[in-house]
Amino acid sequence: MTRFILLFVLVFGWSPLQAQDNPFDPGWALQADASTIRFQSVKQQTKVESSTFATMSGSVDTNGLATVTVPLDSVDTGIDLRNVRMRFLFFETFQFPEATISVQMSPDLLADLPTVRRKVVTLPMTMDLHGISKTMDVELALTWISNDIVSVTSSAPLVIDIADFTLLAGLKKLEEAANVSILPSTTVTFDLMFTRAEAEGPSESVAMASAAPAAPATTALEAQGDFSAEACIGRFEILSRTDNIYFRTASAELDPASRAILDTIVDIIRRCPGMTIEVSGHTDSDGATESNQVLSEARAGAVKQYFTATAGIEPARIETRGYGESRPAFPNDSAENKRRNRRIEFAVLE
Repeated sequence: MTRFILLFVLVFGWSPLQAQDNPFDPGWALQADASTIRFQSVKQQTKVESSTFATMSGSVDTNGLATVTVPLDSVDTGIDLRNVRMRFLFFETFQFPEATISVQMSPDLLADLPTVRRKVVTLPMTMDLHGISKTMDVELALTWISNDIVSVTSSAPLVIDIADFTLLAGLKKLEEAANVSILPSTTVTFDLMFTRAEAEGPSESVAMASAAPAAPATTALEAQGDFSAEACIGRFEILSRTDNIYFRTASAELDPASRAILDTIVDIIRRCPGMTIEVSGHTDSDGATESNQVLSEARAGAVKQYFTATAGIEPARIETRGYGESRPAFPNDSAENKRRNRRIEFAVLE
C-alpha cells in the first residue's frame, strides 16, 4: 500500500490545496510579469485598437479576497503621446491614479481545482475606477498549474459602458484631440497568474508561468528625467485640453480643485528645462469684451503665480497672455460650450 501511495504521488502529484482546510492560506501574490489586462476600443466605427498596462499588483488574502490594483499612468497604447492623452484626458490620473478590481472567492471554489485542473465560474466583481465603484458579473476560468500557481483568466470579454464610470467627458476630449469618433464602450480581457505566498525561489512552475504572454513594455511608464522638445510640446498641447483648471465665478481666484492638475503641470515644466511656457487665459462671450479681456489676463496671471510663488518655477520661464473672448474653441451657443471656452492653455515658446 505504501508503494502504491508513493507511485500515485509521483505520477499525479500532491497538492496542499487538497490537504488543508483553507486553500487560500497563507495568501497568494500576483505575478505582474506573467499577467496582462487588455482593453479594446473601436474608432471610426470599424477600427479596433488594443491597449494594456505596463504594471500592476495584486494578491489573494487568506479570506479569499482577490484584489488587483492597476496604476493608470502605466496605460500602454504603443504610442507615447497617445498614452499621455489617455492619462490626462481620459483617465485623469492626476486625480484618479489607480483602478482596482476585487473578487470574493469561497474556499470550496478551489477545493477540487487540483483534480479538475480547470473550471469556469461566474462571480461578482467590483471595479473602482474614476471615483466610481460598480459591481458586475464576470466569467472566470481558473486553471491549476501546480501546487503553487493558479491562473485566472477572463473566459469571456467583460463589456464596460464608460458612462457608468463618468468617463464620457474624457472620451469626448480624446475624440477632439485625435479627430476621431470612438464608441462609448470597451471590452476588457485579462490573464492573471497568482503564486502561493510561501513559494520561494524560481521553481519550474514559476518558469512555466513566465512563459505566458509577455507583460507590456515598461517604456509605457512615464519616462524619468528631462523630456525631449517634441515630448514637451506634445504634453503642453494635451494639457491645454484637460478642462481641469477651475476658478471662482467671474473671478481669478483658483479653485482648490485645480491643485492636482497644476502640480502635474509643474512637474512637466521642471522636466522641460530651458523652455519658456506661455500660459494663456480665455473666456466665453458673456459680459463686456473689455471685462473679459481683463479677466483672462488675471486668470493667466493666477496660474503663473501658482507656478512661481507656490511651486518655485523661475518667473522668467513663464509668460502670460489674455485673449479674452477673441479665440473661442467652440461656438458660444450653449452653456457647455461656454464653460469649455473659459479655459487656460499652455504652449512652448522656446
